[in-house]
Amino acid sequence: MKRFIFLASLLITAVLGNAQMQDPVDWSFSVTDVSQTEKELHFTAKIDDGWHMYGLHIPEDGPNPTSFTFAEINGAELVGDVTSPSKLITKYDETFGMELNWYEHEVTFVQKIKITGETFAVKGYLRYMTCNDRSCLPPTTEDFDFAGKGVAKAQTPPAAAQKPMKKTEPSKTTELPAKLPAKVEKTETASPESEKTVTPAATLVPAEEIPAAVSEPETDLWTPVIDKLQARGETTAADDTSMWFIFFSGFLGGLLALVTPCVWPMIPMTVSFFLKRSGNRRRSIRDAVIYGLAIIVIYVGLGLLITAIFGASALNSLATNAVFNILFFALLVVFAISFFGAFELTLPASWTTKLDSKADSTSGLLSIFFMAFTLVLVSFSCTGPIIGTLLVQAASMGLTVGPAIGMFGFALALAIPFAVFAIFPSMLQSLPRSGGWLNSVKVVLAFLELAFALKFLSVADLVYGWHILDRETFVSLWIIIFALLGFYLLGKIRFPHDSETTHVSVPRLFLAMISLAFAVYMVPGLWGAPLKSISAFAPPLTTQDFNLYEDEVHAAFTDYDEGMAYAKKVNKPVLIDFSGYGCVNCRKMEAAVWTAPEVKEVIENDYILITLMVDDKTPLREPEKIEEYGKTRTLYTIGDRWSYLQRHKFGANAQPFYVLLDTDGNPVGPSYSYKEDVPAYLNFLKNGVKVFQNENK
Repeated sequence: MKRFIFLASLLITAVLGNAQMQDPVDWSFSVTDVSQTEKELHFTAKIDDGWHMYGLHIPEDGPNPTSFTFAEINGAELVGDVTSPSKLITKYDETFGMELNWYEHEVTFVQKIKITGETFAVKGYLRYMTCNDRSCLPPTTEDFDFAGKGVAKAQTPPAAAQKPMKKTEPSKTTELPAKLPAKVEKTETASPESEKTVTPAATLVPAEEIPAAVSEPETDLWTPVIDKLQARGETTAADDTSMWFIFFSGFLGGLLALVTPCVWPMIPMTVSFFLKRSGNRRRSIRDAVIYGLAIIVIYVGLGLLITAIFGASALNSLATNAVFNILFFALLVVFAISFFGAFELTLPASWTTKLDSKADSTSGLLSIFFMAFTLVLVSFSCTGPIIGTLLVQAASMGLTVGPAIGMFGFALALAIPFAVFAIFPSMLQSLPRSGGWLNSVKVVLAFLELAFALKFLSVADLVYGWHILDRETFVSLWIIIFALLGFYLLGKIRFPHDSETTHVSVPRLFLAMISLAFAVYMVPGLWGAPLKSISAFAPPLTTQDFNLYEDEVHAAFTDYDEGMAYAKKVNKPVLIDFSGYGCVNCRKMEAAVWTAPEVKEVIENDYILITLMVDDKTPLREPEKIEEYGKTRTLYTIGDRWSYLQRHKFGANAQPFYVLLDTDGNPVGPSYSYKEDVPAYLNFLKNGVKVFQNENK
């Protein structure tokens, strides 16, 4: 189990890139003279106690090694590779099943250079990964910049002899807005045309060199207005709404898991065990209630552990990360194929055997806890997909306690039957017997997992703009999935583990009618119908090629600075919409609130709408350096830029997030988060217009 959880945590942290987390490493850089024409670049890291940083050479399939990228080399040449004279600790790691090496406390890396010019400059960045005995942090990037005097009257070698930039990858470009935020440095990447092109890596652009067309406005549109925004109040309590939504989602997931073949048969078996365990019925009931509480503690503890390891903002980034979404899509498809009966997914029997023996060899509360843990492991193949989907949903809300709240709802629904039937054992007689109906539940879950899997593939498709799963394709697949589910419930489709159906029960008939009706309901979506009931899952209408629907609201601008410049020109207030391609609640607001005629009219006539996608992975033409939380960080994508704007200017990081501004970037109303309430949102917009008009009199 330890190996599984640790490997999973490493995989997740590896795709988080720029997640905001603690950094137990402090770097310093220096230059040492070796001779008149040779110098040594020293990279020294002081590592906090209890942490270690991996070495330069790590076996394949292991953690991330420390690596160095030299982006610009002027007046010098690299001599050999980076080395380290510091003590390297080498140990066999049972988790990875391989020999690993790392540094503790302090390490110095050395790169020799040969001086070829009167001055020299070496710029680039290093990447490293740190772990302790409990968790690992995501790989972190640190920039370095060396410069100094070289050899007098030395001849600089031709460009062809220069050392090429390491790890340079071509990327598509997008035009940057004219205005850069305060404290931002412009950085250039290597030219896409040639990997051997060496371009500046950290050049600060002086104000006097900015073209006249890009002149500074009278006010800084990126200046924080957090205090002003808070003074305006907040229209919605987004956290409260989201927490209740996560809780009920978890509770519903727990009820669904309860009727799976992995959990349902455990109810009478476990309750009977507690009742027979002691002649004292009161004590048996007490033990069964403690058993239910132990289930809750285990699942809530898992939610808290996930939050403690990654943090809310990291989980929010994870929910929109393409690699993670593709992996989760593949995982759900594998579970669905298993539920259809192609193969059986189970955890190693040795795990449950060990826990069973622990439960037998111990007594009291500890034995009850081991029994609860055994249930969690035994039911993994059925509850895993439900828990995984729930955690991703909680992550997308950006709440610190979201995973714990979701797991509490899930565990509560799972634990209640054990306590209730222990108190009223006669009710066990009324429980349906295990049989073919449980396999039917698994197959129904398989269809649902396929449908949800497409949502995760859609997020990756939208974030990276692949256009392989546009809205009509997504809707077509959902129509097919739910139509096939309806036919299965009617007994028209059978799988290997299904028993022969001689008749259709009344519940199956009604469920089949609901599934088929839902499939028919989605058909108009192929021509652009909004399909509000699935707006949280389907791609936005903007991805639809053939669209006869004209009531959706489209943003006038997708760039903050350009939109603000236009708003100042026409003297209109601005509605900033911080959204995301993978944001479920954003799609709900757009389909359920923005399409209301009265709301649509106000947005289009009285505001300049600017939609900023915080998970847009399109690379910036020039990466930007910013100062945040006392550290210099680099923004590489358009989404990074808008996410920084939301944090820096408004002090928020969850989506959707709506804020009303005047033409100088100051709030004219409170912020508004997720709440599907048309009158409340309309009042939010009208009050902003009124304040803007009063301030401009």
